[in-house]
Amino acid sequence: MASLRFRICFFVFCITQCHGNICLPKNHTALFIFGDSLFDAGNNNYINTTTDNEANYSPYGETFFKYPSGRFSDGHMVPDFIAEYAKLPLIQPYLHPGYHQYIDGVNFASAGAGALVQTHQGWVIDLETQLRYFKKVEKILKHRLGDAEAKTLLSKAVYLFSIGTNDYIELYKKGERKFGFLNLAPVGCLSGMRLLAKGGTGACLEEASAIAKLHNSALPKVLKKLENRLKGFKYSVANFYDSLTEMMVFPSKYGFKERKAACCGSGPYRGYSSCGGKRGLREYELCGNVTEHVFFDSHPTERASQYIAQLMWSGNPHVMGPYNLKELFAM
Repeated sequence: MASLRFRICFFVFCITQCHGNICLPKNHTALFIFGDSLFDAGNNNYINTTTDNEANYSPYGETFFKYPSGRFSDGHMVPDFIAEYAKLPLIQPYLHPGYHQYIDGVNFASAGAGALVQTHQGWVIDLETQLRYFKKVEKILKHRLGDAEAKTLLSKAVYLFSIGTNDYIELYKKGERKFGFLNLAPVGCLSGMRLLAKGGTGACLEEASAIAKLHNSALPKVLKKLENRLKGFKYSVANFYDSLTEMMVFPSKYGFKERKAACCGSGPYRGYSSCGGKRGLREYELCGNVTEHVFFDSHPTERASQYIAQLMWSGNPHVMGPYNLKELFAM
């Protein structure tokens, strides 16, 4: 395989740079992913955790992969579509056995993780550990490409987060400059929260969504301060809250029929996290047509994720600003 790849790169030597058996296409932009269950591509498959933080069993993954990949979705997630739009392969989880081809990027996200080490401590890969893993990747790239080429690759790369705002400066100090952020969803409107509504109305829990709004209001202000303070710092913030809300308020506009109930789970609105029958509750229901649903469990379906990814890639400043990801990748 290595020799074949070398021959291919040699054939197109005019548009690639090869270092040993590693080929860097011209204007190559890698994608490094940090976060929680919205972005986890399977890292939790390889750690000692609970089934609450795993999606490595059926019916997860059935729409596209036809097997459970570890993603909390029926198929692809937002980062998978972003990689596709950027003409990159699927970005593999860092802990995937045998995966060391980091020139396209790597996914460090872990379901259940938070910015704080204490969040689900011992059962997930917290943000601090994700950043420590990134440092290991950085060393490997320097060894393979040389310091100068590795620095160029890392400085041009895009760093995508679905987690809190700490530790970004640490990456900046290492030369990283382009950051993409997903703000918080209307958490009070997730199927698992609707079942808690008084009187069984299925209404959103506004108290929970209000906390998300506070975070979302503060995030752009913090990032703007960092942009003013840190030379070359560029960022994009996806308005995940409003984008998901719009799909729930106007589902037919986006081709959905079910805006409240999850496709997979049990109880009212399938809001109990029992999808797959391995989280204490063995019985669960699975919808007949997942493409009609906004939510698979408490996470977006593949179809909803694709819509969100499209907005992140080429949306206007209201949904993705001050730059969209297409612009960020091109910088």
